[in-house]
Amino acid sequence: MSPALRTVLLLAASNVFMTFAWYAHLKNLGPRPWYIAATLSWGIALFEYLLQVPANRIGYTVFTLPQLKILQEVITLTVFVPFAVLYMRQRVTLDYLWAACCMLGAVYFLFRGGRG
Repeated sequence: MSPALRTVLLLAASNVFMTFAWYAHLKNLGPRPWYIAATLSWGIALFEYLLQVPANRIGYTVFTLPQLKILQEVITLTVFVPFAVLYMRQRVTLDYLWAACCMLGAVYFLFRGGRG
């Protein structure tokens, strides 16, 4: 498997964990004290870091640092939208589309010249 594909897959998996760590407590632990939510979120985030750190180390062999960052942001949006709609029951609006268009512009500018 290529380093680029491994990076994308690891970042996607890490984003699933991080999205749950950051936002699932809003639905599941609303009446509980914030420190309980923070403790559980830190526990979930550990798994995110176990995937994200290797992903960035592998990715840095084929991507520049800005390319890695925008790749992470695109993956974040790709993971967040289904999470927001399916898990958190949020309504899809055109703002998701406009945000995606902005991200595509950022991808274009950071990847148009290749690495470096």
